[in-house]
Amino acid sequence: MKEYNKLVRDRIPEIIKKAGKKAVTEKASGPELESLLLAKLDEEVQEYKDSASPEELADILEVVYAIAIHLHNLSIVDLEKIRLQKQRDRGGFDQGLILKKVYP
Repeated sequence: MKEYNKLVRDRIPEIIKKAGKKAVTEKASGPELESLLLAKLDEEVQEYKDSASPEELADILEVVYAIAIHLHNLSIVDLEKIRLQKQRDRGGFDQGLILKKVYP
């Protein structure tokens, strides 16, 4: 038996069962879910840094969407509206600009 105690995607227990194994799960909510989502975000960001894989980038988005929904009561559409508004107001990161100095 191996212990994980971490947040996993919804279909992981089904996948484990199909592999002939038994998964023990419980459902998180409230502060526990918040803590687990933030830990999962850190995990996925580190996995992306290590691999630069588009699949890991997609995993980051999945966690961000879950954080928006569960911690901020925002739909993915609402989150995208906020992103677009910030992009209009402050720009994106397309140009790769580095702020070196600001003089008074």
